[in-house]
Amino acid sequence: MRIVVTGALGHIGSRLIRDLPGAFPGAELVLVDNLSTRRRCSLANLPAAGRYEFFEADVLAADLPALFRGAHHVIHLAAMTDPAESVRNAAAVDRVNLRGTELVARACIATGASLLFVSTTSVYGSARSEVDEDCPIAELRPESPYASSKLAAERLLGALAGDKGLRHVTCRFGTIFGTSPGMRFHTAINKFCLQAATGAPVTVWRTALHQRRPYLDLGDAVAAMVFLLRRASFGGELFNVLTLNTSVSRVVEALSPHAPDMRVEYVDSPVMNQLSYDVDCRRLEGLGFGFKGSLEEGIAETMRMLRATAGAGHTGREIAFP
Repeated sequence: MRIVVTGALGHIGSRLIRDLPGAFPGAELVLVDNLSTRRRCSLANLPAAGRYEFFEADVLAADLPALFRGAHHVIHLAAMTDPAESVRNAAAVDRVNLRGTELVARACIATGASLLFVSTTSVYGSARSEVDEDCPIAELRPESPYASSKLAAERLLGALAGDKGLRHVTCRFGTIFGTSPGMRFHTAINKFCLQAATGAPVTVWRTALHQRRPYLDLGDAVAAMVFLLRRASFGGELFNVLTLNTSVSRVVEALSPHAPDMRVEYVDSPVMNQLSYDVDCRRLEGLGFGFKGSLEEGIAETMRMLRATAGAGHTGREIAFP
């Protein structure tokens, strides 16, 4: 088996590429990353059992059919993923997340590879208190240019499936938390952990304290992708993938034992959806997938990692990866 991972050195990818050799023994793993976030460290200490090829390449410019030749599956993670930053760079986000996905999809069509596409539960923004994959299109209100680009990419893949026979499955991930070699700190839980570990105020969006949102443990994210690859059904299915729905107030409460002197500071944000909602993931659970992650353990693990790094003589600025 040959599996291609785009964005392989990022927060999700750097954990995924370490788990794939155990999940698919003997598989050839093609890692594609443009190194725009300088995470070459994600290539260090890869499992000896893995059969890896790394290509420094941008999906917007690379010869993707050549990279995908012989691949059974492509996992497309390459994207610009910071919702707040996307407000200032909407055109670039649209180019990378939409045009990049189109080029990846067309290369899958040309080579016969199936595509696992990672989208986001931020496409919802619904006025309903609970939403699932059957939420009407008219009620989807993406919360940022990032989320809008992901929703547009979902629709594009659906069109390519109908017109060109693209074989694909889409995962709408909740907000990621948990550690990895390519870890980032722009999402809520990881950002709060970094701030608390370095003695900085925990900055909470002013209207967000009691809003409920979906969060996804990184281990669950990787396990879900492996589960869907093994299932080998690529008929355009759509799955919500999340460990739990919870509020920022509960996240802060779970963090407080690890930072007794933590200070909370309320700030404004360019992404300020006033709605609160839960996301349903029973479709994936109905196939037999079980979520095993824990908010409390994810926070504890992240704080242990940050404290260990600081104890080795690093400062908060040095470990706040871009």
